[in-house]
Amino acid sequence: MSDSPRSALSPRSAFSPLALTQVLPFLPLAQGDVDYHVARRSRPDLMRDLTGSPAVDVILVDRDHLAVPKGQGGTAGRRHARIRLAMLPATYLAGMLDGEDRESWPLYYLGSKDGRDYLALDLALLGQGADDGRTVDGGLGQSAGERFDWLGLREFAPHGTPRQVGLATSAVSLSMWQNRQRFCPACGAPVKPCMSGWAQRCLGADPGHTLFPRIEPAVIMAVVDSRDRLLLQHNSAWGPDFHSVTAGFVEAGENLEHAVRRETMEEVGVPVGEVHYMGSQPWPFPSSLMVAFKARAMMTGIRVDGQETKEAAWFSRDELSASMAAGTIRMPKRATIARAMIEEWYGKGLEE
Repeated sequence: MSDSPRSALSPRSAFSPLALTQVLPFLPLAQGDVDYHVARRSRPDLMRDLTGSPAVDVILVDRDHLAVPKGQGGTAGRRHARIRLAMLPATYLAGMLDGEDRESWPLYYLGSKDGRDYLALDLALLGQGADDGRTVDGGLGQSAGERFDWLGLREFAPHGTPRQVGLATSAVSLSMWQNRQRFCPACGAPVKPCMSGWAQRCLGADPGHTLFPRIEPAVIMAVVDSRDRLLLQHNSAWGPDFHSVTAGFVEAGENLEHAVRRETMEEVGVPVGEVHYMGSQPWPFPSSLMVAFKARAMMTGIRVDGQETKEAAWFSRDELSASMAAGTIRMPKRATIARAMIEEWYGKGLEE
């Protein structure tokens, strides 16, 4: 499937394998349709108003996990299973928050759509979110771990409605950031969530200093050769037989196209020329934005470092089909942008 390290491409064909590349029509974590209403986030009375309204729903988040109705978690992974987020009426929370400073509660304003507003309650910021407990004192009574099933965003996304996946992605992104950054990176003082969870306020010597989530851009590329074969690799950090396309973080001062060419050369030793944009998707594990490209290889010889990248090879569609059928290769999960990129090249959905 792979060629010798010194082999070069045949003369450029009249029809480029990138000619029909299109922006990906569907990406699992880029489905949200709610209006963020950014201007509302800084209203000091927003949470008090929303938690008293019958037109507001609340989802439960704990870092990268989300509450779903009891019994639905066991259907995750089944191809046609539908799973919804557990949603509490905001008026239910109002009783819990009586006498409390509602602005101090870890509630994130996620936006609105069709006359309803959405909040996320972050159990991890209550100091009680944990894989084995998720207990919430007050009106919820029982531990949330007993009342709900909990799924990671990657497990939930293939089964949720577009709107709920969008809400879940925002909630997980905020929870991951708020729980990882507990102190000001400039002065080391504690921080407090503000702007309805979308920012933090430093409590140190400069209390007016506002912090916003940092997003780390990463490129991910489907590299094809003149015969329209796809380059797949296996990295040392991945499980047995798992293969995917090439990816890497953008360096400081670097543009996206340069990152595509640099990362491909570093990981598999293949120079690429023509580059086409395919789409982007948030990947809050913990704070990435994956930007997808299809790129054309200028040579087909592969050179891996043997440390980060263990092996790589070119695959035709028939070769990939045979490898998947034989169980010698596993593909990325359905929540990933890599899966969508491979399926775009493959021409249809993958069976596994």
